[in-house]
Amino acid sequence: MRPVIESIIWRAGWLIAIACIGLFGSVDRCLAIEADRIEGTAKLDWDGDLARRMVDGIDRFLLKQLERSIDQRSTFWDRNDDARYAASLKENRTRLAHMLGVRDSRHSFSSLELVATTNVPALVGTGPGYRIYAVRWPVLRHIDGEGLWLVPDQPAGPLVIALPDADQTPEMLVGLSPGIAAESQFARRLAENGCFVLVPTLISREAKPRNGRAVLTNREYLYRSAFELGRHVIGYELQKILGAVDWFHKHPQQPEPADGDSARIGVFGYGEGGMLALYAAALDSRIDAVVVSGHFDCRQSIWRQPIDRNVFGLLERFGDAELAAMIHPRTVVIEACRGPELELPGKGGAPAVLESPDPSMVKAEVDRAQALGAASLELIAVDGGQGDFGSAATLARLLEALGCTEPLQASGEQPQSLRVDFDPGERQQRQVDQIDDHNQWLLAESPYVRKEFMKNLDTSSLEAFERSQAWYRDYFRDEVIGSFDLPRLAPNARSRKSYEADAWTGYEVVLDVFPDVFAYGILLVPKDLQPGERRPVVVCQHGLEGRPQELIQGNHRAYHDYAAQLAERGFITFSPQNLYLFRDDFRTLQRKANPLKKTLFSVMTPQHQQIVDWLGSLPWVDDQRIAFYGLSYGGKSAMRLPPLISGYCLSICSADFNDWVWKNASTRSPYSYVWTGEYEIFEFDLGSTFNYAEMTALIAPRPFMVERGHFDGVAPDERVAYEFAKVRHLYQARLGIGDRAEIEWFVGGHTINGQGTFDFLHRHLDWPKPR
Repeated sequence: MRPVIESIIWRAGWLIAIACIGLFGSVDRCLAIEADRIEGTAKLDWDGDLARRMVDGIDRFLLKQLERSIDQRSTFWDRNDDARYAASLKENRTRLAHMLGVRDSRHSFSSLELVATTNVPALVGTGPGYRIYAVRWPVLRHIDGEGLWLVPDQPAGPLVIALPDADQTPEMLVGLSPGIAAESQFARRLAENGCFVLVPTLISREAKPRNGRAVLTNREYLYRSAFELGRHVIGYELQKILGAVDWFHKHPQQPEPADGDSARIGVFGYGEGGMLALYAAALDSRIDAVVVSGHFDCRQSIWRQPIDRNVFGLLERFGDAELAAMIHPRTVVIEACRGPELELPGKGGAPAVLESPDPSMVKAEVDRAQALGAASLELIAVDGGQGDFGSAATLARLLEALGCTEPLQASGEQPQSLRVDFDPGERQQRQVDQIDDHNQWLLAESPYVRKEFMKNLDTSSLEAFERSQAWYRDYFRDEVIGSFDLPRLAPNARSRKSYEADAWTGYEVVLDVFPDVFAYGILLVPKDLQPGERRPVVVCQHGLEGRPQELIQGNHRAYHDYAAQLAERGFITFSPQNLYLFRDDFRTLQRKANPLKKTLFSVMTPQHQQIVDWLGSLPWVDDQRIAFYGLSYGGKSAMRLPPLISGYCLSICSADFNDWVWKNASTRSPYSYVWTGEYEIFEFDLGSTFNYAEMTALIAPRPFMVERGHFDGVAPDERVAYEFAKVRHLYQARLGIGDRAEIEWFVGGHTINGQGTFDFLHRHLDWPKPR
């Protein structure tokens, strides 16, 4: 009954409005007095902070999507018969290698290099029945593996790559330095039992200020640049492991096995090393047996763990159970034990907690893996899952799987160190510097990689250009931004009149998008709107930690009430609340989205699509003239939303446009995000695909403008000019529409200037300037 009554009231209200036109000069002026909401919408009766409510709802939505991902992974696997499963396994291995950044060709080598100087020999220790050497091996262009090589006196055993946790050194794992209990020194124990053992150095979690700013672990520091360039600190370490597998497979150190098989290779990893062991064996079938210790778990809370474990799209296809199933029928031993534990406070880096896997969760994930067909997977729980790693039972099972027939020998004496004043920190810094140098080389190469990527964009005519855009737009949506394959809800628009000025009336508006997800913003309607008139709309987007209210009142130093200024010029404006506020609360939304192959913009895109569709449905809006104008993080939105939302007829990027890949990946520039607290800002593989010029190519042929203050700290002028020159070349030289691309330089900082951009809006939205 209530909807019927409300409909009668609204019809009566509009009759009154029509009658009032003669008195007030417009429908809107009458509504500004009589109406408490926009015609056709329900009453908005929510109390409290709507922005807080929105972010909390999106958080619930993403957590539900994380849980649903477990059941949805089956769509990527065809287990109906052996042939089709083998095909899907091959495809998923390729996909896993891509998301881990394992994509560069490795060096081939015939032997390990001994690391020695005139003062320090390569032989660094001896133990009962084995010798320990300092070694390195070439991996990629700038990157070597480096660690210890344990050689048995009677060389007849398999190769085992022993991987410590990130905060353990190879010396600890072989007993040359303190830090690991003797019973857990599995590298030493394997050498005592006749195995060749290679112990790589892992990048540590040592945290320190970077460039005097954000405190980052070594792993996060390298992760940031690598992630932007389509690589990963995990991938680099996997390359070192797989490079050793390449070598040992081609140049086995022991005699050929009696059964004629190739040399057997095992990997045993603990903590971070356990993670690497699981990935390595899933990727490479030459690994015959693997032990995953102190790591195997349900991954749905990966967003709480150190950010260097963040893998874009991982949980869309792979949990630990799926990775283990990829290894079958080879031997997989899960050692349930006490894992590494730590808390990172987030002093500019991503806050994180690493907890020992819950034994019940380990068992549940093992059960899930076995249900997926991993019959070769075995669980060994050390003291109910709470004991120390490297147990005798685990070692014995690995040796058996690698063809060793002798029983496990009792632990021998600790090896004797032959080094004097050895500093593992120097080796760690070399490893960090090598990966950093490789990242910076990739950054320098990235413009050529992107040019090759974009080569099929056809600029022979506007028609051909728009046809060729389709594939790139799909790729941008699915592989870069990420898209939820969910139908949008009916908008169920709710509104209330909340603001009043001489020239306009302001309404808060809420629109449903997905369950738990809504769009919210402020609509300003000019009071001189005439009956039957359809006006252009400018969607005005705030920046980081901003709110739509700051765009309409208070003369904020960055925004200068530009949404209200435009409404005074006769434009309808809508200022959405985007989700990048509340600091870590919104940044962890990115952490939750990334494992699903999603980003913050995976949520903001359907929000804005709902906004554009709803605005276009209003009788006094021209749906062909809806523009986007955003500053700072809103400028980032101006680069990412219009490519995917055709309802935006033009885009203005203010106080953000620059050489974006450089800004995210450079460890040389003081402007770089590598040094800052914006740990969510990095987007996977933009370096190989879309910098800002390439994003603009998805906006074209629609008008595009950059608003740039000379003293804006986002980037120096030359970097902005460099990137915009490519935009100008596309619009003017290639497409012949140079009048649609502009940049305004002004003497100022990170702020709306409101001069050239306002003229741009008047011209391209065909709306007269004020007299």
